[in-house]
Amino acid sequence: MRHDRELLLGAVKRNKVLELWEVQRYGSDSYGDRDYVSIYGMAPAEWHAKGVRVLGRTAVECTRDRLADAIGKDVAAVAANAPPTAHTVVLDPFAGSGNTLYWLLRHLPDGRGIGFESDALVLQLTHQNVTTLTLPIEVRNADYQAGLAGLSVASDDLVIAFIAPPWGDALDKAAGLDLRRTRPPIRAIVDVLFRRFRENYLLCAVQVHEAVLPASMADLKARFDWSTQRIYGLNSPSENHGLLLGTKRWTP
Repeated sequence: MRHDRELLLGAVKRNKVLELWEVQRYGSDSYGDRDYVSIYGMAPAEWHAKGVRVLGRTAVECTRDRLADAIGKDVAAVAANAPPTAHTVVLDPFAGSGNTLYWLLRHLPDGRGIGFESDALVLQLTHQNVTTLTLPIEVRNADYQAGLAGLSVASDDLVIAFIAPPWGDALDKAAGLDLRRTRPPIRAIVDVLFRRFRENYLLCAVQVHEAVLPASMADLKARFDWSTQRIYGLNSPSENHGLLLGTKRWTP
């Protein structure tokens, strides 16, 4: 049986804790790399030996090390040009495995990292993994709106938000990614952030795809005071992810 995206997101494997061989088989079958699902700076055999566990859906949806590291570097480079602030707060409204938050904090070591996760099974394993590895991140049981509403942030803090909601059927292989059809729509998340942190310097890092519907990208960029886009050539053509960096109330 081929261990691919369809199998791991399907009913049988989606919410099942995977064995090590299943994680490695997914990497081999889908990308020709048994270490593809490297997270927290470790290959699967290493993180599994330390007690880290993931669900089928998490193996597919997590931002693996190579991509998360690249994202962290680009976010930190832009943040380095922000106006002086008291502290840096790094948020992941859809934390999942917490791996992107982990890498963001590796490149922003003075930041305070907080993630929100509403899925009980994902939250349980992520909390277990973070505790096992004693990682300096906090993952709270809340959806992004409730989590942001209950968050205490000083008005003179720099707020950095990594935005990567489930894509669902927003990615069409022929047309590309429609940023208006993610679950929830990315523009709705950005608008919530703008309202919640109306006094803060804000940096949003939105995970995108190399193929994006131009109208949806234009709509999103128009919401920021400044923006730039990156594409990471880490996979085969047509499968590469990217990043839209946008700021509010400041320009690098």
